[in-house]
Amino acid sequence: MEIDLLEVIAEVKAAFERYEQALVTNDVAVLGELFRNDPRTLRYGISENLYGYEAISGFRAGRSPVGLNRRTAKTVISSYGRDTAVASTLFYRDTAPGKVGRQMQTWIRFPEGWRVVAAHVSIIDEPKETV
Repeated sequence: MEIDLLEVIAEVKAAFERYEQALVTNDVAVLGELFRNDPRTLRYGISENLYGYEAISGFRAGRSPVGLNRRTAKTVISSYGRDTAVASTLFYRDTAPGKVGRQMQTWIRFPEGWRVVAAHVSIIDEPKETV
């Protein structure tokens, strides 16, 4: 298996950046497009466990657009073959001082493009030291 193919990393990075832009601007249509429309798609959020595309879409539609701005750091994208990748990032919000968010997404290439099939988001107290 080929790991971290540069062209695959570039494609997923572009999809990830598109997701980030849609997230902070509350572009629900793009967010919906980038998650796989499938009942097996899941998203574990900060205060919700969402099983299936319909649940994720419902959450996005009902989410307040206030306070979505954030900064990302230490983003790592790894690819496994030509059709699977994982994107991991830390994020910080001015509205949550002393906290650090963590996000991981599993991206799969489908005929319609790269889609998230699993996502996990959490927030913790910012560690005193980071590795």
